[in-house]
Parts: sequence; structure tokens; C-alpha cells
Amino acid sequence: MTPSVDSHLPVGRPGSITLARHGEPALSRKCLLTSDQYREWWARYEVGGLLAGQTPPADLLATAAGAGAIYASTRPRAQETASAIAAGRDVMNDALFIEAPLPPPHFPSWFKLPPKYWGAVARFWWHAFDHHDGQESRAEAEARAEKAAQVLIAKAQGGNDVLVLAHGYFNHMVGRRLQADGWTLVHNQGFRYWSQRRFEKR
Repeated sequence: MTPSVDSHLPVGRPGSITLARHGEPALSRKCLLTSDQYREWWARYEVGGLLAGQTPPADLLATAAGAGAIYASTRPRAQETASAIAAGRDVMNDALFIEAPLPPPHFPSWFKLPPKYWGAVARFWWHAFDHHDGQESRAEAEARAEKAAQVLIAKAQGGNDVLVLAHGYFNHMVGRRLQADGWTLVHNQGFRYWSQRRFEKR
């Protein structure tokens, strides 16, 4: 007689989940902008690709080579990153992983900042005051991050190492949801371009 199998026992250890940021975008950050100009700058950033001449780091190429599943945001900078590292392999493109919005507060036209600092101001206003100008709210983005985390966990549960090529802040949000679900950050390169953060279920 064949012994019964407890369906509640884990089949095997889940694969890892790596959240990687795209390469450096082509749009220059070396400028001073009003809040309205930054809003236009961000719109161009969202549809722009990568700065030419970049070489993906060897460790990210190795992560891609070992991944059983690769996801990418549908933004061009993430798509071009995927093309640079996936070596022709199938990539699952999903708008679920696009960046959380960055609408700046409305400041007087005499007040100017570089894009880097506008990004910090806009993210603070979005996070602290839920300033979203009719775009995705913080609560909506958090719900999307939870959904993204569950998609990745489901894929990793089959034993696949999973790689996501997406964006700095939304990756941070997804990472927080993974940790809330019991995943451990085991490798952390921060949030610079081409960086990766790997999570494992322990």
C-alpha cells in the first residue's frame, strides 16, 4: 500500500527573489527646474530609455543567467535593461512593476531645484501628505506592491529563482512587503542603477 502524502508539507525550498533597478537613463539630471518644469521632465523620463554605452555588471548578468523567471516593468528604461541582461531569454513584461508616481507639490516659479532633489521633495509630499495630483495614491501603490510581492512569491514557491527589473522606490515598496511576509534580505546593493537586492525565505 502506498503511504499517504501530507499535502501540507512543503514540496521544496522556494527560490530567491531579486529586485534589480534599471540602468542609468539617458535624460540628464544636470538642470534646474521649477515644479511645473519638473512635472514635464518626469513625463519625458517615464518614456525615455537608457544612456548609451553602458555595460551591465557581471553579478547582475549572473543573476539573470540563473533565474528561472524574469519580470520587467513596461517602462522603456526597464525594458532596455532587460534586453541588455536577459540574453534573448523570455521576459514577462508587466505594468504591475512600474514606478510609483512622483508629482511635485506646486511651488512658485522662482523656486528651482535639480531633478534629483525634486524627486526627493515629490516623494516626501506623496508619502507624508498623499499628494498625488490625481495619479496613483500612496494607498493604491501600497496595494499594488502587495500584489506584486504575492505574484513573485507564488512564482518562487515552485523553486524558481525570480529576477525583477524595475525601479528604485517601487522595488523598495515590494521589498518591504516581502519582508512583512517573512522573506529575508540576504544581499543588498542599495538602490543605485543596476543594483540588486535579493530576498530568501528562511
